[in-house]
Amino acid sequence: MHNRKVAQILYEVADLLELEGVEFKPRAYRRAAQAVESCPVPIEELVREGRVTELPGVGKSIAEKIEEIVRTGKLRYHEELKKKLPVDLYSLTQVEGVGPKIAKLLYEHLGVKNLDDLERAAREHRIRTVPGLGPKVEEKILRGLAEARKTEKRVLLGIALPLAENIRDKLRESGLFQAVEIAGSLRRGKETIGDIDILGISNRPGVASDFFARLPDVEEVLAKGPKKTSVKLGDGLQVDLRIVPEESFGAALQYFTGSQAHNIRLRERAVSQGYKLNEYGVFEGEKRVAGRTEEEVYRALGLPWIPPELREDQGEIQAAEEGKLPVLVEQGDILGDLHVHTDWSDGKGSLEEMAAAAKELGYRYIAIVDHFRFAQAIPGLGPDELARQIEEIRELNGKLEGIRLLCGVEANILSDGSIDVPRELLRELDIVVAAVHTHMRMPKGEMTKRLLAAIENEDVDIIAHPSGRLIGERSAYEVDWEEVFRRAAKYGTILEVNANPQRLDLRADHIREAIDTGVRLALGTDAHHPDHLAFMRYGVLTARRGWARARDVVNTLSPDKLLEVLK
Repeated sequence: MHNRKVAQILYEVADLLELEGVEFKPRAYRRAAQAVESCPVPIEELVREGRVTELPGVGKSIAEKIEEIVRTGKLRYHEELKKKLPVDLYSLTQVEGVGPKIAKLLYEHLGVKNLDDLERAAREHRIRTVPGLGPKVEEKILRGLAEARKTEKRVLLGIALPLAENIRDKLRESGLFQAVEIAGSLRRGKETIGDIDILGISNRPGVASDFFARLPDVEEVLAKGPKKTSVKLGDGLQVDLRIVPEESFGAALQYFTGSQAHNIRLRERAVSQGYKLNEYGVFEGEKRVAGRTEEEVYRALGLPWIPPELREDQGEIQAAEEGKLPVLVEQGDILGDLHVHTDWSDGKGSLEEMAAAAKELGYRYIAIVDHFRFAQAIPGLGPDELARQIEEIRELNGKLEGIRLLCGVEANILSDGSIDVPRELLRELDIVVAAVHTHMRMPKGEMTKRLLAAIENEDVDIIAHPSGRLIGERSAYEVDWEEVFRRAAKYGTILEVNANPQRLDLRADHIREAIDTGVRLALGTDAHHPDHLAFMRYGVLTARRGWARARDVVNTLSPDKLLEVLK
């Protein structure tokens, strides 16, 4: 039972309760769903160890329901709610423009139960006939459908990568493989992936393929052979294992890593030099001149090795040719996490627990930026509580060894661009992170003006999750990014790369544009639990896809240097 399936049921329960007019409970189920979906630990493990209530926003009642889903694959409470509205509410509400209420209207008036029904109704212009909807809503749903179709069968990087690494490690430990590596878009660090590609070398390919097909996570074997075996995991994700000869392993790893556009450019380059390039190697006539390693393949074509994250045909081959490939930021460069929450607001770890977990990761500091209260139903700090937390952090820093806590806050950027934390408190803090949490669908001009006001505010250090997107759930704000980057560079305001796998915000292309404009970045996990600090790897991958170097990221600095930059 994978986290995503549990989260999907909880999301549907939230939507169904909302349609019944139930107050408060929908928010609780959504928070629980988000916590399960973004948890780096398999939910079965938490159930087995009795640790489900450690997840942010998960109390005893919802924990019991999560345990029921893990045990049985379904939830009685969910099944009872669905009898009143028998539709695929989770898939329908992934479409921008379709909330639970519109989904209910579409079912009642048009019999829409799933995405296929919705697409048919939209293309036949029947949605506009539903009272209260009209042509504009129909057009928005059509646009949202196109985006939903792209992502409906794709899996978040933060879900796919641990799964792939678990499979890779089991194959390595079997003793049947001389080498095993993850390939495909997952190796390139794409934010979502369609399937998992794994390459291996084995002198017993038949036995190795059998071992792969019998792994515990495998639900169905789609095809099996000594060269390629395809399986489907419990949540429907397909994994392909290719077993290739040792002399071709590097060429195959390069080829199956992609991207397709990058590979086309490499093949064109090979042809122009009198070679042929394919998954078996680089050939001069019938003679293989390279193929054992990726470095060998690139070197045969007159290029240095190009990091997988850059292989998108975005100028990386020209940069390699000219000796201008960036030395990309690495996990080991990161000295601290600049976006951490505790149980003072909506987190599940105390100050001491978050500090201990960060120290275990080798960090020298973390920024405690608990939410400033922006809604009565959402946990957050008031002015007095923030003042007390500042005192407690300062006192704690006198006792901690090897790790430093920075006093901070995640303030709210109000509709007019102002910050909701009293200025005298802002002046007491080491770091001020500001973010949009309400009124997320403002027109482009107004949202741009709102962000620019926060960027120009001398008390604000970092703009968190700048586009506000939730991958596959909520699209980014409409914003003039060129102006945002220009103004952030001018005022020295740092933009965050939020490492939570549901966000990865800024996204890679915006990161590159921001860096080219002169903007500095901060990597933050938005951790609400000690385990969430591990999300940093996804932020690093995303930053690397945006051509970020260590000097572009402020949390590669020592604590003292960082504080100089912030203030």
